[in-house]
Amino acid sequence: MANRSMTAGEWGLLIALSLLWGGSFLFNGILVRELPTLTIVTARVGLAALALWTVVRLAGHAVPRNREVWLAFLGMGVLNNIIPFSLIVWGQTHIASGLASILNATTPLFAVIAAHLLTTDEKMTGGRLVGVLVGFLGVALMIGPSVLSDLGANLLAQLAVLGGAVSYSIAGIFGRRFRRLGLPPLLPAAGQVTASAVLMLPVALVVDRPWTLAMPSAQTWMALFGLAFLATALAYVIFFRILATAGATNLMLVTFLIPVSAILLGALILGEVLAPKHFAGMALIAVGLAAIDGRLLRMVMEKRRPLGSDAGG
Repeated sequence: MANRSMTAGEWGLLIALSLLWGGSFLFNGILVRELPTLTIVTARVGLAALALWTVVRLAGHAVPRNREVWLAFLGMGVLNNIIPFSLIVWGQTHIASGLASILNATTPLFAVIAAHLLTTDEKMTGGRLVGVLVGFLGVALMIGPSVLSDLGANLLAQLAVLGGAVSYSIAGIFGRRFRRLGLPPLLPAAGQVTASAVLMLPVALVVDRPWTLAMPSAQTWMALFGLAFLATALAYVIFFRILATAGATNLMLVTFLIPVSAILLGALILGEVLAPKHFAGMALIAVGLAAIDGRLLRMVMEKRRPLGSDAGG
């Protein structure tokens, strides 16, 4: 399933997801000025859970009662939220965001390997592997090779971000079970953030003691709502929709597009200037995605095939 080319609709959803998750960098940049990390993460998943269960009720879906389903929600919440959010946020307190983005962009590579080892229908192909490597180089070039000068310093922080990328890739494989369970995308999206919120809330209360914090500003509240409702609730509905139709390895390609979205949003909203390296990196990412998709290569091969080659003799 996952080795097929994605449809135009699936590519559209992937781009939309990258815009939502790329925007989360803007929201986080505002939030960390006034709120501690665990409070941000807990509020993010908690508000997203409230929003998603409201939509679930409006859509007429029944709340799952099955123990197997809720155990799956719990596992997905740990793998897709708690572990990567915690590792990456902690890592970014010690290393630059550019280096963290490059390390996080290894997610598709881990996804290709994990899917090859753990699934029967998402096996690695030469074109897919080459495409992932080219896309990764594009991310590194776009963010800037200078950040690699810090590679090796703060090794634990860098390993933490890589650990987050590995967790994301395994979550993509783990989440395939929701299709087997016959759940619409809204339910696993709501279930996993609910499980994450339940696990995170006591930790945040003990560590951050949020009742002792100053009342956040209006800008912080707006950023928190944007992070929870757009970059989490809406994003996860799209996430599980793509996972159900296009597979885990195709879904993880979004981590190549997130830096592109973040940089483009920075240019549009914050007036940041795009440099030649940004355009060169985006071009490499486009080449990598085309190689992974496979359609362009097949079109070229079809055109080069001699007339009558399909006939016998």
